[in-house]
Amino acid sequence: MQFVGSTSRRKITRLEAKAHGTNQVRSKQRGFSGGQLFLIILATIAITIGITFFVIRTYIFPAPMTPVTLSASEEQKLDDKLNQLGWQGQSQPKARQVDTRSPQRGGAQGASGQKDLGELTPQPYREFDADRQVTFSEKEVNSMIARSPDFAKRAAIDFSNDLASATVLITVPRDFPIMAGETLRVNAGLDIHLDHNRRPVVALVGVSLMGVPIPNAWLGNMKNVNLVSEFGDRGFWNTFADGVEDIQIRDGELSIKLRQ
Repeated sequence: MQFVGSTSRRKITRLEAKAHGTNQVRSKQRGFSGGQLFLIILATIAITIGITFFVIRTYIFPAPMTPVTLSASEEQKLDDKLNQLGWQGQSQPKARQVDTRSPQRGGAQGASGQKDLGELTPQPYREFDADRQVTFSEKEVNSMIARSPDFAKRAAIDFSNDLASATVLITVPRDFPIMAGETLRVNAGLDIHLDHNRRPVVALVGVSLMGVPIPNAWLGNMKNVNLVSEFGDRGFWNTFADGVEDIQIRDGELSIKLRQ
């Protein structure tokens, strides 16, 4: 009888130990402590404030863009490309004024003065195949945009494979009933490549306003429509397609080769 009693007491002790251990586990699994809850709430508030600030500064009230600037060597390289296309670059040395008040300086310095003024020198006309192909980097294109005071802080171009994207800041007219005088961020993308007939394809990928894509119906159903084939029978797109032999947009680069 004593043996049976001791065995039952041992079983009761084991059951009590198991119950006590189970209660400890349950107490540990009940939830977070007060400090942990405070840290979670604080992190949630910080993330919410960060996301709200990003949305406001990026889409609702975007800050002006920083104009792209080139170094002296990059500027000269860009001007060489523009001169190749017949455009006068901006890094050309400024002409020095010639002092015509002294007759002693009208001879030797007069000739050099005419040279400094950029007098045209007659030369025979030549065509080289390499002159028809020009490649512009994304930085060079944005620096050309920055030369215009109207677009210096309002437009930027991005090049990726077969895609040219533009970001433009547009100011709402002050007499407009909604958000008058505010600046809106507009993003647009163009798919540019050559088709199987070696004809340029320029198609609107989409337009977004303040990060929200605009429906295709609001764009006149022009998304993914080849503008060259749609309007190529007249005007700009026809002339553009006939004059381009090859066009490629790669990551950070635009390459164009003109026809003869």
